[in-house]
Amino acid sequence: MFLNIMNDILILASFFFFIALFIVGVLWVLVPAIYGLPSRQTSPDRIRAALKLANLQPDELLYDLGSGDGRVIVIAAREFGARAVGIEIGPVQRAFSRLKVLYNGVSDRVRIEAGNFYKSDVREADVVFIYATSTEVAKLASHLESQMKPGSRVVSISADFPEWEPTLFDEQGLIFVYDMPPKPGSWTTYMLKNVK
Repeated sequence: MFLNIMNDILILASFFFFIALFIVGVLWVLVPAIYGLPSRQTSPDRIRAALKLANLQPDELLYDLGSGDGRVIVIAAREFGARAVGIEIGPVQRAFSRLKVLYNGVSDRVRIEAGNFYKSDVREADVVFIYATSTEVAKLASHLESQMKPGSRVVSISADFPEWEPTLFDEQGLIFVYDMPPKPGSWTTYMLKNVK
């Protein structure tokens, strides 16, 4: 009888565990997708390359728009000595980010905010990091241009801002850096000027 009760408890606990796991998985994908972007991760090495190309300095303030699991803000704080703010709409991603920040001991340098990055206040940013599609960066361009201070930088992975000429471009990592205010042009005008 005792074994039957224990077996029933184990089955019930397993059922609730898998239901909870399913809900977390659905929230991980669904909430960001509702706002236009599914959650996508990039490798730590690519993040490091992007932050080096953007010349992120100690104590500068980096904003990661759509910060996902927090890997960019943790690397910025831990390895570059920067302060970092992650803007993330997904509640599960924010929870994972907070755990990652605590685990890496950078909670004094990192803040995670719930929000839609199309509406986020980035006026204090020295560097804005974005990993999105071409459609999303095009929608974001006027917002960044109106808010970011002169001399700040935008670093974008995989997608260029179609009406801005990059200041720097890493062909291997497909990383674009833009000084603010942005120079009119495009990736094509950049490439034409930098043909070797």
